[in-house]
Order: sequence, then C-alpha cells, then structure tokens
Amino acid sequence: MTDSFADNKTGNRAGYEVVHLDDLQPTRCPCGTTRRAFTGVADAPASLHRVTIDCEAKTHYHKTLTEVYYILEGEGHMELDGERVPVRPGSSILIRPGCRHRAAGDMTILNLSIPKFDPDDEWFD
Repeated sequence: MTDSFADNKTGNRAGYEVVHLDDLQPTRCPCGTTRRAFTGVADAPASLHRVTIDCEAKTHYHKTLTEVYYILEGEGHMELDGERVPVRPGSSILIRPGCRHRAAGDMTILNLSIPKFDPDDEWFD
C-alpha cells in the first residue's frame, strides 16, 4: 500500500511517498516473483522492486529502462549479454537498456528501475 500524506494547510500531496513492500501483493515477472513500489505514482522518476528469483527466470531486455540490481540474500549469477557473472549479497549490477539479462540462483534482490517500470518495455528474443 502507498501512503501519501497531505499538507494540512494547502491540501497538496506531501513531497514523499511511503511503501511497505511486504504489504504489496506479489506478482509474476520474468525473474520470478516481485513486489513493485511506486509504479502507480504518476510523477515517480523510478520504481523499486523486491524480487525473489526462481529457476524459471527468463532472459529479457528493456529498450528504455536502466536497472540496478542489488543482491540482498542468496548466491548465484547474472547472465549479462551471454556472460555469466557470479553474485552474492552486497553485489550490485547496473544493467543498461538493450542488455539481455537473467538472474539465476536462489536469491532475493532489490531492483531499481529508471525510469519507473513499464510492462510494455519487457522484450524477449
């Protein structure tokens, strides 16, 4: 759930949004299961996703999104334009538009999407 707090004097929305990721419904994505924050906020410049990677993760790419993955838990590897890169908690990966990517392993990640996630910008070969 997103909480927007109003300025009591003006009635305008405050300069921030609060999301409790564990309150969001999980949805399927090419990487596994995700909880996406700020995708419904019209003026949000980015979105944040907590993703549980599963063995069915599919290689995909984005034409406009830049993603930053941060590994929270577990170990595995990222497939980045055909190269396997080992990752562990604390690893961070910048994925530019056009880079074909897939996470593999038993992991939980945070994914920052810039601009905010657009489901029409998921592409598969």
